[in-house]
Order: sequence, then structure tokens, then C-alpha cells
Amino acid sequence: MARQDPSPSTAVGAATGAAIRPRAGVPVWRVGKPDTLLAGAVETARAALLDVVEPEQVGRHLGAKSEGERLVTHLFECVRPGYRGWQWYVTVARVSRSKIVTVSELGVLPSEDSVLAPEWVPWSERIRPEEREQAILDAAAEGIEVADEAESDEAEADEAEADESEGESDEAESDEGAGHPVDAGDALDPEEELEAEGITDIDDEID
Repeated sequence: MARQDPSPSTAVGAATGAAIRPRAGVPVWRVGKPDTLLAGAVETARAALLDVVEPEQVGRHLGAKSEGERLVTHLFECVRPGYRGWQWYVTVARVSRSKIVTVSELGVLPSEDSVLAPEWVPWSERIRPEEREQAILDAAAEGIEVADEAESDEAEADEAEADESEGESDEAESDEGAGHPVDAGDALDPEEELEAEGITDIDDEID
């Protein structure tokens, strides 16, 4: 739905051939003469507005704007606290050859005098060149740090795997040694076993 007649600055821009960008958030109205019957339905529009808004929050009638064929929007001053510069709107319509006015929609809209949030600007356009360069350097440094951490973790994992393999090899050799049978030629005779245990022949003790 088109809104708002050209502002003085827009009209000057059109006269000079320069395109002036409208303020963000402010509606742009269709240019044209409103329907006479609908433009005169001020009280009908006000009554519809008072059905949903407190009477003390509705100010004077500001005008009627054309929205198209047999479609008009009435504007009322908004005196609700915190809405300085805003305007109540009530859009009315009628069918062809009918004098019955129908309310289509209503609400509140900002004007050139409203306090609005600034137009959103992408982050890439808000930062200064030096900030962009610093962001690139920080990202690169972070990438290098992450890569170093990954290499360190990989080296620790390899070292742990090598220690585990060495431990398994030592256990296997120990088990093999414990299960190896003693050769018959290496076995000690009874006398050598007694000497090894500190027991000697009784005849040697007597001598």
C-alpha cells in the first residue's frame, strides 16, 4: 500500500532532478486526489478509531490521503505518551456507485517528526578499514592457534599409542620367559642342589 505525499525536500529534489531517499520507516503516500465521499467520512473514521483507542490519545484530524480508486486513509494526531510525531490512520473504502463507507484497517504510523531507530547498516559497511584489517589478522591468528592445538593433540595421541605398544611387547616377552621349559642338561644334580641350599655332606663336617 503506497503512503505519504512528497515532502518539501522530495519536491525540491524532483524539481532539480536529484533523487532524495525517503526517511527509513516513514510511509510514502500515493499522489492523487482522494475520493470526495470517503475524504468527507472523518467522523466515521474517528468513531472506528475510538473503538480500539482511548479518546484522550486521539488528537485532531490531520488530513485524508488517497490510497487508490475509492480508497482513502484518514490521519489523526497521536497523543499517546511515548509516540511523539506518530499518527493514527484509518483506511476507508466503498464499492462503485455506493455511498456506504467501510472501514478497512487502522493503526499508527510514524511521520517525519517521529523518533525512530536509525536505518540498519550491514556490519561490513559500518566498520572502518583498519578494523576490517584487524579482524582479518585476528581470524588468521585464531586459525593458526587452532592448527597448532590440533597438531599437539595428534602428537600426544601418537606418543600414548607408542607407549601402549611398548608395554604390550614387554608383557608378551615376560609371559614367554615364564612358560619356557627348563632344559634337562641345565638341571642340577642332587648334591649341587644341596650345596646351593647350604647343606654339605656329613662326612665333610666330621673331617
